[in-house]
Amino acid sequence: MDNNELLDNLKLIVGDTQVRTGEPMNIHTTFRIGGCADYYVQPSSIEELQSLIRFLNKSDIECCVIGNGSNLLVSDKGIRGVVIQLSDTFDEVEYIDDVTVKVMSGMMLSRLGNKLADKGLAGFEFATGIPGSVGGAVRMNAGAYGGEIKDIIVSADVLDRSGRLISLSRDELELGYRTSCIAAMDYIVVSAVFRLQKGDTDTIKALIKELAVKRRAKQPLEYPSAGSTFKRPQGFFAAKLIEDAGLKGVSVGGAMVSEKHSGFVVNTGNATAKDVCMLTDMVKDKVKQQSGVDLELEVIKLGDFS
Repeated sequence: MDNNELLDNLKLIVGDTQVRTGEPMNIHTTFRIGGCADYYVQPSSIEELQSLIRFLNKSDIECCVIGNGSNLLVSDKGIRGVVIQLSDTFDEVEYIDDVTVKVMSGMMLSRLGNKLADKGLAGFEFATGIPGSVGGAVRMNAGAYGGEIKDIIVSADVLDRSGRLISLSRDELELGYRTSCIAAMDYIVVSAVFRLQKGDTDTIKALIKELAVKRRAKQPLEYPSAGSTFKRPQGFFAAKLIEDAGLKGVSVGGAMVSEKHSGFVVNTGNATAKDVCMLTDMVKDKVKQQSGVDLELEVIKLGDFS
């Protein structure tokens, strides 16, 4: 299939305005880093997404799915094939009962948290300040300030790579520390059901504000980043290990270990993916030498890093 035929098929599935070619990925990630995607597609319904997945699978065309791009490092070479983005059009909420909601995977956690607060639903405050979407949060079992997605999730609907819709219970999702079965099975999250508790709107909003103040005080939100760069090693804190190795403020090109919170690698303005990789490799090596601990990236890489 040549490029024109592929483009025509993509437009036929999702519409002309929902397909772009040569799309710069640095505008779609919170790191503000990355080359161009060959094709960038935004389906507006589960049915369109299913048709798209089935077509790409049948045609043996590479594809990846992103949400808000908040936990991603995209290669400077860009991404071959098709990038499917769900955050802007998959953002509906259904109130199932007084404490249970079903949310499309593209909804931003901040938007959902504020909607739930307005409804007097408590239990989502911990996630409201995380700069990601529901789909990514489920995939990574996102957490902060003592809460995790696994504490409130009931189930998730996912697509497999044949376009089949599957409902997974909380236990079937196999939620662990920043992990689930989603990545291992190459599933695509399309929605999630959360069970919360009734609460007082003013109290909920006050807690959201309190956590936002803490986040601003401790995290380098003034710079683009992908959030916490490394997973927390069992029995340790990545930031302390990095700081103890003398790496706070160390930089490679435009990438720097944050002087505010050494668990973050930030883009000081002109960082490349190569800069980030060189810096994170250096951090892993020096922490290993200093403490014997192997750090593992929490950030997901997309594209060719060879």
